[in-house]
Amino acid sequence: MSGPDPAVLDALCAATAKHARPAEAGDEVDGIAPALVAAPGSTTEAADVMRIAADHGLAVVVRGSGTKLGWGQRPAKADLIVDTGRMDRVVEHRAGDLVVHVDAGLRLATLQDRLAPAGQRLAADPVVPPGAADAGTVGGLVATAASGPLRFSHGAVRDLLIGITVVRADGVVAKAGGKVVKNVAGYDLGKLFAGSWGTLGLVTEAVFRLHPRPAVTRWVVVPVDSTGVAYERLRRVLHAQLVPNAVELDRPAGATGTLAVLVEGIPQGVAGRVEKFLELLGDGAEPCDAAPQWWGRAPWQRGDVALRLTHRITGLPALLNALDEQARRHGVPVSARGSAGVGLLYAAVPGAVEPAVIAELVQVLRDRSATWGGDVVVLDAPPAVKAALDPWGPVRGVSLMRRVKDQFDPEHRLAPGRFAGGI
Repeated sequence: MSGPDPAVLDALCAATAKHARPAEAGDEVDGIAPALVAAPGSTTEAADVMRIAADHGLAVVVRGSGTKLGWGQRPAKADLIVDTGRMDRVVEHRAGDLVVHVDAGLRLATLQDRLAPAGQRLAADPVVPPGAADAGTVGGLVATAASGPLRFSHGAVRDLLIGITVVRADGVVAKAGGKVVKNVAGYDLGKLFAGSWGTLGLVTEAVFRLHPRPAVTRWVVVPVDSTGVAYERLRRVLHAQLVPNAVELDRPAGATGTLAVLVEGIPQGVAGRVEKFLELLGDGAEPCDAAPQWWGRAPWQRGDVALRLTHRITGLPALLNALDEQARRHGVPVSARGSAGVGLLYAAVPGAVEPAVIAELVQVLRDRSATWGGDVVVLDAPPAVKAALDPWGPVRGVSLMRRVKDQFDPEHRLAPGRFAGGI
C-alpha cells in the first residue's frame, strides 16, 4: 500500500474513536514503512479494525511497546500497524484465586506494580532489550514467548497462560481457557499463540495464574573462568538437593564469567539455603542482596547481532566451546548470557562485523548444533546481516506450522514472512 486511502482511514477512525492516523517516521517495521496506524481500545474495536483490514486486503503487523518489533525476519509487507497501547486495563484480579485477566497492551512493569499490594506477581521476567525501559507488554510477552531467569522455577509463559482472547485475520473474536487455574478448556489455543510472533492473530486479552511474591530475595554469585568450571558449577547446583529459583550464566567477551543463583522464600529458609549454596559453589562464592547488574538483561547493544541459542544441559560445554572457537577464528568478540539451567542462552556479536562473516559464523554454529542439542536463531541484526542469512534457520515441524498458518490466516496478511519458514 503506497499511501493512506482516505476511505480506509475514515473507517479505521470510526472503529477506534478517532485513534487512527497516517503512518509517520518512526512507525517503520524493520525498515518497511506502513501506510496506516490504528490503536483500538478494546477487543471489540480490534475486531472492527481487523475486519476493515480484511476487507481491503491490508497486511497487518501488531505493535505493543515496540521493544521486539525488529526481531525475526523482516516482514514481506506491512500496510497497517495495529498499536495495542490503548488496551491497557487490568480487567479483573482475583487475588484469592491467584488469577489476573488483563488487556494485551498493558505493560508488564505496570501489571507487576498493580499486583504488588496483594503480595502477588506474574512470574514472568523476560529479558529486557538494550535501550528499553522495561520488558514490554503482555501481548509482546505472549507473541514472542519471551522468558527470563524465573523460567527455571515457574516455567515458560505458556505454562502461566490459562486463558486467551484473540482476533482472527477476518475480524472474528475467539476465546479459550477460563478464569480459574483448574479450568483448562481451550488451553491449547493459548499454547498455539504463545510464540506465534503475530502471524496467527491479534492477542487482545490474556488470563494468567499468579504466584505469591517472596518475602526475601537473595543471590549467590561465583566467578567462572573457563567453560569447564562454568559447567561443573552448574552441575553442582542442578544435582544438589537444594532448590534454586533461577540459575543464570554471564560470559562477557574477553572477561571472567559469573554464575548466579537466585534464592527466594521466607527469611529463615532463604538464609539456610544461601549458606548451603555458598558451601556448594566453593571458593569465590559470595552472597548478594541485589541482583548482578547484568541479571535479566540482553547481552547485546543496539545494532548488534543478537542470537538465541538453545541447548541440552549436558551440551553447554560444546556450545560455549563453539562460541569461543568462532570468536577466535573470526577475530570478533562474542559474549553470552542467559538461563543455562533451562538450556537457553543469548549471545551477541558486534553489528559492525561484515555480514558475510556473521553468516559464516552462524552457519558453522547451526552445523554443529546437534552436538549440544539445540537451535541457533538470529533474533535481531542489521538489515545487511538479515539479507545474508535466514534468521530462523532450519525449523522442525515447519510443514505443520504452515498448515496452521493457512487455517488461521489463509490470505497470509498477518506479519507475512516474519516467522520461521517465511510464515
